[in-house]
Order: sequence, then C-alpha cells, then structure tokens
Amino acid sequence: MVNAHDLLWGMTPAHLPTDAPAWVLEVIAAGHPVVVRRAVAEPGQVAVGVRGRLREQRFAALMPLAAVQRRVIPEALRGVVSPRDLPALRALEQLRPILAQETWGVTGSAGFELASGIEALHEQSDLDLILRAPERLERGDAQDLLAILDTAECAVDLQLQTPFGAVALREWAGGSRRVLLKTSRGAHLVLDPWQAVA
Repeated sequence: MVNAHDLLWGMTPAHLPTDAPAWVLEVIAAGHPVVVRRAVAEPGQVAVGVRGRLREQRFAALMPLAAVQRRVIPEALRGVVSPRDLPALRALEQLRPILAQETWGVTGSAGFELASGIEALHEQSDLDLILRAPERLERGDAQDLLAILDTAECAVDLQLQTPFGAVALREWAGGSRRVLLKTSRGAHLVLDPWQAVA
C-alpha cells in the first residue's frame, strides 16, 4: 500500500510514455526516485510524479507496483540530518522537538533531498511537511500550531492528512467555512475535511 508523498525507486525509462520529455528520461535513467501523487490508477499501477532540476519540471506518469524496489515514507525522514546549511533544513531542526508527539513527516524538496541525497533545496525553498490527523484537529488548535510554524526560519507548508484526503493547515486555520480537500479523485471544497466527500 503506497500513499501520496511516498518516494519510490525502481522506475525505468521503459515505463514512461513515448512522448515523455528528454529531461524525464534523464532523471529516470539516473535512478532518481519518483513521488506518489494523488490520482486514481489502474490495479497494479501507482500514479507518480517525476521531478526535474527546475521547479516547472514536473511530469505525471504511472509506475507498475511490481517495479518498486524501494519505498521511503515521509515519516522515515523526520530524523535524517543533512550536512547542508539552508533555511528549510534549519527550520526542520527547529520544528522536530515541537512535533515530536505527532505523527508527521517531510515531503516536497526537503523530503526528496533527505531521502535521495540529490540536492533539491535552495535558499528560498519552503519546508513541506505532512501531519497525519486521523482525528479531527479543532480550528483553534490549528491556529496555535500555525503560529508556531510561522516562527520558523522559512515558510512552512504543512498538510493535514485526514482519512479522506489532505487539507492545508494554513487554510484550515483560516476563516473560510469551506476548505480545499485534495483527494485521489480531485480537489473538493468541503466544510469538514474529516468527513467523506459525497
């Protein structure tokens, strides 16, 4: 069972569609991991994203589950320490003790770099985190958590993973009645991210 934001190794150029850009073939041939994305895939396949060196280099693909040789989940990266000195990594260091009682993990560029050793972060990078929230997080508690995250050295984008999808902490802590819940079947405006989308 793979989940959004898991990193997978084992994809080969043979798994790519014939119209894949040259940069996609290069990173896959170099053995870079791909990231699981939220989308519906046929049985035996998983929807993944390939990331290039540039921010706009993102490519959606499908990977056979049988090809997966290694999987790293965001939670496995919480304690990984990088020798590099960048705002996102300093922010991670700062937030580790604050999130210690929670089930959380590192995603985005920081997760990719910590898992693969491939440099993906720069001075302006945000820190992307995921917090598993099987139980409802009250909006007041979301506001308190956001206030702490906003003291970090760089912008922190934390997603709350509910049983039904993911919602941005910043949005759930905000004033809107409806928030955007990202699911494998698309994004939905909902009143309560802890309720199944009808």
